[in-house]
Amino acid sequence: MSASDSTMGNFDKEALEYHAKGKLGKIEITSSKPCNTEKALSLAYSPGVAAPCKAIAKDASKVYDYTSKGNLVAVISNGTAVLGLGNIGPLAAKPVMEGKGILFKQFAGIDVFDIEMKNDSTAELIAAIKALEPTFGGINLEDIKAPECFEVEETLKKEMKIPVFHDDQHGTAIVSGAALLNACHVTKRKLSEIRLVVNGAGASAVACSNIFISLGLKRENLTMCDTQGVIYKGRKEGMNKYKEAFAVDTENRTLSEALRGADVFIGLSAAGALTPEMLIGMAKNPIIFAMANPDPEIEPAKAKAVRPDVIVATGRSDFPNQVNNVLGFPSIFRGALDTRSTQINEEMKLAAVHALAMLAREEVPDKVSDSYGGQSFKFGPEYLIPKPFDTRVLLKVAPAVAKAAMESGVAQIQITDWGAYHDRLEAIQGPSKVFIRSAMHKVRQAINAQGGQLPKIIFPEGHSTKILKALRTIVEEGICQPILLGYPERIREKMKLMDLTDALKEIEVIHPATHPKYKDYAKELFNRRSRKGVNYRESERLMADPNYFASMMVMMGDADGMINGASQNYADAVRPILHTIGVSKESVPAGLNLVLLEDRFLLLADTTVNVDPSAEQCAVIALQAARIAEYFGVEPRVAMLSYSNFSGSAGTPNKMKKAAELVAAYRPDLQVDGDIQADTAVNMEIMKRISPFAHLKEGANILIFPNLESSNICYKLLQQVGKVEVIGPFLMGVRRSANVLQRSTTVEAIINSVVLTTLEAMFIKERLKAKNG
Repeated sequence: MSASDSTMGNFDKEALEYHAKGKLGKIEITSSKPCNTEKALSLAYSPGVAAPCKAIAKDASKVYDYTSKGNLVAVISNGTAVLGLGNIGPLAAKPVMEGKGILFKQFAGIDVFDIEMKNDSTAELIAAIKALEPTFGGINLEDIKAPECFEVEETLKKEMKIPVFHDDQHGTAIVSGAALLNACHVTKRKLSEIRLVVNGAGASAVACSNIFISLGLKRENLTMCDTQGVIYKGRKEGMNKYKEAFAVDTENRTLSEALRGADVFIGLSAAGALTPEMLIGMAKNPIIFAMANPDPEIEPAKAKAVRPDVIVATGRSDFPNQVNNVLGFPSIFRGALDTRSTQINEEMKLAAVHALAMLAREEVPDKVSDSYGGQSFKFGPEYLIPKPFDTRVLLKVAPAVAKAAMESGVAQIQITDWGAYHDRLEAIQGPSKVFIRSAMHKVRQAINAQGGQLPKIIFPEGHSTKILKALRTIVEEGICQPILLGYPERIREKMKLMDLTDALKEIEVIHPATHPKYKDYAKELFNRRSRKGVNYRESERLMADPNYFASMMVMMGDADGMINGASQNYADAVRPILHTIGVSKESVPAGLNLVLLEDRFLLLADTTVNVDPSAEQCAVIALQAARIAEYFGVEPRVAMLSYSNFSGSAGTPNKMKKAAELVAAYRPDLQVDGDIQADTAVNMEIMKRISPFAHLKEGANILIFPNLESSNICYKLLQQVGKVEVIGPFLMGVRRSANVLQRSTTVEAIINSVVLTTLEAMFIKERLKAKNG
């Protein structure tokens, strides 16, 4: 057995264990509504279910209001052409269809039933699928062999009033179409002038050829080959009406002959079909899409060995430029379902092609690179199409498809607020997207209320790569006016190397020592810290530190907020803030993290500052957190956490009990209790069973920990293993808006922090304005 055979055998074993471990298979059905009480069951089923049944009987369109039909797709196969496996039948195709359902859910939030059909004829298959129309909002046909798949899709599209989409044809065509547009762009070719050879004449080959022609390729410049060679006019062997449409008048009879002088090879055939020798006679910078799976028509390394100028795409994830259908079908169906389209037409497919092509030309976020082991991606020969885990695909493709559906007349619902639609799509990608988008809206409302002036947020770490990448998004979104500290020429040079010069050209860059207020700031620091052992010379030295300079800019009103910590430890980053901006009267500096669940959020404190806060400090921290919850329109419910429930025992329980009493005395309107265990605090079923006398009438949403160890461990553990998203930490209790990042922060986390820091800065500014009359 060869090493490759051994590796494949191990991988097969791992795959079998993956499918058999725990719950069998890969999917399950869960309820979207609570069904854990007798009342809930009576609403979900008899007798309550009669109400929506009667409403739908009166008005069929109400099925979209009271059932999941509008977000439900059937993935249907008869198993006659399973990718890489051939005709294995419907039963053996089921693992593939379950996997397809997972991709629909993960990448577009669409629910799926996989349906494997055993039919003796094409007519039976068509009839069976057509009968499913009342249940589903769309039909995804999968792994049905050609030419039957053409008849199945064509008939169903005519006779059904919901979208029908054969992904093997159109998914591949759409993604490869985007890649071809960009390959031509990179090599400075016009699609109308290229010569293109397609090897393969099945469903995907026909669909790819059609979409290339729709994009501008001249039909006479396309040569299609199958296992018998070139499909030419007059050929009789192995022909059908679909091949006949691509027959050309040519003397070429073999693939090798067809490729002489050709610009592009499109492979949808078999491994090894393209030999290195065939590439030699192709045009300059040949474009090779070797999309056979699992092994391509030619491996990229072999192609580049004979033609170093070649551009290669494959269907494999371990090579650059993977033509992966997951870039297409989830977002395409999302746009179709959201407009309740009656079909997915050519206009919608072409809209998806162009959206994908243009997205690939944009800068790639760090989060995408992180998903691929830190690889760096930039538009060019090695990066023609977006990566599957680029969350922007849904946000770009679905709206493009929806707009095309509306403009081409197949949409039954008109989307009028595209901003709100963008927010809905972001919500599919997780609760943090919803929360931050909500915060962005609040920022814009506040900016408008304050005369349109963007708040100034200062960044002491102006040299940080992560900060500069994050600011691109911040500037595009119009969130704030950033100010960077550092050596201007070095920062501008770094922007240039990162291709950010145009995006960040309006950003002010300050070198502290040359700023006209440098000595004024030093004098102010001396006045504030002279009784803390800081002389004037020391204050000048400290003011040359960007962290102290930024803090003083904020304190003196020359900036509205600041963010640091991306390249230094927390203690070093927070110290200048506390020494310069200082703590608000009757406040306690404390770290706060937001834990985002699907339907609510929790606030955790103190997660970063106080090692062992007193009862009085815990009470103040709770009150500060309560104000934040109220700002977001949420009623605060505070739990003072301990290892016991209402024992009041010496040590931690007594401290947290006292803290709860202090909060209740200061804010009798708040729900607060303690000492209390964490599970009791957030689970009302436990609360009612153990402590029916508790002051918390609903689950707590503010959790105050007894010490830094417990809180820090908790939020970092949740970040790694919890099915939640954690944002922060944020610094509470200081006079102005100033926040410290974790050194391990990501670009996305910096963006989140900037948004919330800006929001806090505007709130403080408005509060001070009201206070001063």
